[in-house]
Amino acid sequence: MITREMIDRINFLYYKSQTEGLTEEEKEEQKRLRQEYVKEIKERVRRELESIKYAENGCEHCGHDHHHHRH
Repeated sequence: MITREMIDRINFLYYKSQTEGLTEEEKEEQKRLRQEYVKEIKERVRRELESIKYAENGCEHCGHDHHHHRH
């Protein structure tokens, strides 16, 4: 779960890395936070795609491709 605090922390670490630089510990923390963040985003996207896939399934088997029709 991505919290407000996590995002604040990611932003803070990024800003600090741009200004005064990070300690090794902070670099590790930044890496962990980013991995966590990316994982969460991927999960979210995967869930979105699955729900879309289910919604479109009604038409897939009939061979009609609604997305690419040009009239």
